[in-house]
Amino acid sequence: MGITRTLDVNEVLARQDAGDLKRRLRARDLVGFGVGIIIGTGIFTLAGVEAKTHAGPAVTLSFVIGAVVAGLAALCYAELASSVPTAGSAYTYAFATLGEVFAWIIGWDLLLEFALGAAVVSRGWSGYLANLLGLPQEWFGEDATVNVGAVAIIAILTVIAVLGIRESARVTNVLVLVKVAVCVLIIAVGVFFIKGANLTPFIPPARPGESGASVLHQPVVQAGLGLEQSVYGIGGVLSAAAIVFFAYTGFEALANLGEETRNPRKDLRVGILGALGVCAVLYIAVSLVLTGMVPFTDIDAGAPLAAAFDSVGQHWVSALISLGAVTGLTSVMMVELVTIGRIGFAMGRDGLLPKPIGTTHPRWGTPHRMTIGGAVLIALLAAFVPITELSDMVSIGALSAMVIVAIAVPVLRHKRPDLKRPFTVPLSPVLPIIAALACLYLMLNLDVLTWIRFAVWLAIGLVIYFAYGRRHSRLAPKE
Repeated sequence: MGITRTLDVNEVLARQDAGDLKRRLRARDLVGFGVGIIIGTGIFTLAGVEAKTHAGPAVTLSFVIGAVVAGLAALCYAELASSVPTAGSAYTYAFATLGEVFAWIIGWDLLLEFALGAAVVSRGWSGYLANLLGLPQEWFGEDATVNVGAVAIIAILTVIAVLGIRESARVTNVLVLVKVAVCVLIIAVGVFFIKGANLTPFIPPARPGESGASVLHQPVVQAGLGLEQSVYGIGGVLSAAAIVFFAYTGFEALANLGEETRNPRKDLRVGILGALGVCAVLYIAVSLVLTGMVPFTDIDAGAPLAAAFDSVGQHWVSALISLGAVTGLTSVMMVELVTIGRIGFAMGRDGLLPKPIGTTHPRWGTPHRMTIGGAVLIALLAAFVPITELSDMVSIGALSAMVIVAIAVPVLRHKRPDLKRPFTVPLSPVLPIIAALACLYLMLNLDVLTWIRFAVWLAIGLVIYFAYGRRHSRLAPKE
């Protein structure tokens, strides 16, 4: 049975020398990719949306909670990525520890996470571009029937992603410098416009949610305990934490670059932990500035940071924020397109997806077929599906992957105690178990409808696995 078939770790390590993917990335490129994918919609859009709808000024606390959970998961990723550097990241870790079925599920989840993530970000990018250049909202806004801007940017970045990992890294590093500078500017200028009254009460008292709201839009924890649907209060902070966790997703993308990193055993852990630490500090500081500048009930959900500086007369900062958002969100999409290509490549190489997907372009050395196929799906989602319908799904996909990765750490230590581990999670298996439980708890703070959609996605994936992947897997018995 597929559930018991596991990849040999030695076989995974041997792939590093196959040369299918080109080793062109240095440590600074990994840091650039990490910051490039983490800082995006979470800081430019979700902070304002969640402050207004769920947590109030305590959205800052939501970002702290998200950072702690992400940090625990990042430790687990750092151990596995430095020990088993591979293009498949969590998918391959699951294949080598828990079995083929779990590997398929996690690979399917990762494709969901990064495809929907890129679609969310492309729609945010389109909205900020419209704000910056005064473009028509019926083509570039969140209410557009077909979001032309989102589709156009995905098409352009797909070309760069297919041309080569080095070219992708160069574009990403330039974009990262711009958006980090904008984040620092937001903090440095915005701190002078913080009003204590806007931060009081820091955690607004809980109150009932919208009357007549369906149980489908209630967090699973509340629905399961039969509690009345509510917003704000501690429950609102936790709900917001589960959603803004989306802002931290992406650091795990670095684990997919193990076969393209010149010194993966050292540089991967530096890239994962370093990028996450820098981004957590920026997220927490920016969310505090935003909620201190504007009463949380008055935050603009479309372009919260730009509107906040407009409200205090700092229009020049608002313009730079829109520019930073456009460049920053571009780097997020760039890394997500690169990541989707590598995950699909790993699954195709193992036979769980069609074999041609697991091949690289003879000249450019990139998994071009999967990158282009993933881009088509992303463009369709970005064209028609609103941000609010997508972001929760990204969070649940990322959190489910992190649960598996946390479990894989002690399992792999038990199966391969002799494996060289340049970095180890302290206090294992205690910290990995805490990481898994924390991720699961955040998942339970997402609404019922998100869980239903997630279950449907998993069901579709399992049908594909049993109809195709199980029989074509490289580990399937030869007839």
